[in-house]
Amino acid sequence: MQVYLPIAELSVDALLLLGLGGIIGFLSGLFGVGGGFLMTPMLIFIGVPPVVAVATQANNIIASSVSGVFAHWRRGNVDFKMGWVLLGGGFAGSTVGVGLFSLLRSLGQIDLVINLCYVIFLGTIGALMMIEGTRAMMRRRRKAAPRKLHQHSWIHGLPLKTRFRKSRLYISALVPLGIGFGVGVLSAIMGVGGGFILVPAMIYLLGMPTAMVIGTSLFQIIFVAANVTFLQAAQNQTVDVVLAMLLLVGSVVGAQIGTRIGSRLQGDWLRLLLGILVVAVCSKLFVDLFTPPIDIYSVGVPL
Repeated sequence: MQVYLPIAELSVDALLLLGLGGIIGFLSGLFGVGGGFLMTPMLIFIGVPPVVAVATQANNIIASSVSGVFAHWRRGNVDFKMGWVLLGGGFAGSTVGVGLFSLLRSLGQIDLVINLCYVIFLGTIGALMMIEGTRAMMRRRRKAAPRKLHQHSWIHGLPLKTRFRKSRLYISALVPLGIGFGVGVLSAIMGVGGGFILVPAMIYLLGMPTAMVIGTSLFQIIFVAANVTFLQAAQNQTVDVVLAMLLLVGSVVGAQIGTRIGSRLQGDWLRLLLGILVVAVCSKLFVDLFTPPIDIYSVGVPL
């Protein structure tokens, strides 16, 4: 059942895209992550150009984030003041990131940069998650007290201190602004919501309560992803609506199944399994960087 993707300029089996969306949605529901950092590499693996995979996945993130924010908002787990500060940095970062994306694309280096970003960040995050998951299971067996997530450092001496009552924090607004900016740049270049970096940063750097982190990060991701999608479509014309719709349908179904199964598994095991999965995807991208292409020469349309 072939379907033509007009922006990606290739024909792909629609069932393959639905299945891919379902698998990533299942993993998102199982592990509690956005799935963008897994979806984009998978699209690249099946032949979708990296520039199209990045821009289209940013659009796919919006729907899943909106659904997640409403669920957390009903539980009172969204710090809107912190979310707006993160969003200010994220909006600026995503705008700069799309401009950088356009520059790298004009230089013919964007595919290499996308792959390198994924290898570096997925490798680092995956390794840290595996280490942390293993340590947590060892502490559980020894019944040792969990280590503190948050300690005072030079960050807490910065100016422009603001009180975030919902998160019970009194810190400099420069820190969440900077975090939001960095995540915004990555969202534009890597086609991810940035939750796999934003969530650990909010816990370990800002010291936010874990229950408040996910809903607040999703709130910021909605608007940053929307900004990235709009700018990518307007400046680079790389958002494929047909691809986005097929992935969205599969993701919705898969996420429901993954959420039910994930609620029955221990958090330590989930963290370890996700780390293994992330490292596996990173390894495939790393190998592809050094594997000669089947067709050394190809005919393309000039930019």
